[in-house]
Amino acid sequence: MVSRYLVTGCAGFIGSNVCGQLLAAGHEVFGVDNLNAAYDPRLKDWRLNQLRPQAGFQFAECDISERDAVAAALTAHGLTPAASRAPALDAVFNLAARAGVRASVEDPWTYYHTNVIGTINMLELCRAWRIPKFVVASSSSVYGDSTAVPYREDQPVGRPISPYAASKQATETISYAYHHLHGIDVSALRYFTVYGPAGRPDMSVFRFLRCIAEGTPLTLYGDGTQQRDFTYVDDIAAGTIAALAPVGYEIFNLGSDQPYSVQTMLDMLSELLGKTPIIQREPAHTADVPQTWADISKARRLLGWQPQVSFENGLRACAQWYVAQHALASILDLG
Repeated sequence: MVSRYLVTGCAGFIGSNVCGQLLAAGHEVFGVDNLNAAYDPRLKDWRLNQLRPQAGFQFAECDISERDAVAAALTAHGLTPAASRAPALDAVFNLAARAGVRASVEDPWTYYHTNVIGTINMLELCRAWRIPKFVVASSSSVYGDSTAVPYREDQPVGRPISPYAASKQATETISYAYHHLHGIDVSALRYFTVYGPAGRPDMSVFRFLRCIAEGTPLTLYGDGTQQRDFTYVDDIAAGTIAALAPVGYEIFNLGSDQPYSVQTMLDMLSELLGKTPIIQREPAHTADVPQTWADISKARRLLGWQPQVSFENGLRACAQWYVAQHALASILDLG
């Protein structure tokens, strides 16, 4: 059966891959994105251009933090709120966000405006348009600097160590309120260090790949022993779509459940490219955490989801994309 979905942040890294998988399955997707310059918008344009020719895809440039913008865009494209009939949309994937821990320390206002106010606006859209399902992007950063690993969804998360983390925790709590008050079915997804082809240029995998490939110095914060639960974007997109399952209100970790050190990631990229990195070391950032590690047993049990792509194969795909798209990838602003 063909379904119709709204995907916010459709030109983003995760959002564009979710759109691609939904379209490949024969569904209709209405994508919105404000195409902001939080990182190089040329990469967002590239991702969007992969979606535009596909049947069933519609796009509107608008900002979810502007209260009526998305509803107006939907109406302009012929979609209207449900009255007594079936909803115009089967679900909302709210994947638009300002991402990044360090940048949020410098500009917490933008993070609150987009991540919190934007989420409220999309929940209000679900309420007013009687859209039954809401899937919202959260983050592993809500676990703060907890050393109780692997992280479980039921452990305390009341002490975020960055404005970004605090904004993501707020999206979870306000989503619960709308579930309680209005019966919206909610899946909140805590993503763990997502990487893959056409990934964000401010993230470590892309930055290290670029620096090694081009023979330029790379900055390594900390001693490289810090560990991340790197998760391939195709697996994340599949888990996001699996989260359409009716659950009432649930939070899910989406990670690989197999952390690697940043130094190991650097060594693997160096081997794939056949080049030795030039490393400039800096002290660890105070907003960074020493380790992330997802317990994904809940997503396995309730969503039937399991990551499929190994870290080595995922990094290989990143390197292959970089070579194939060198004209673009080599000039992107790393932020």
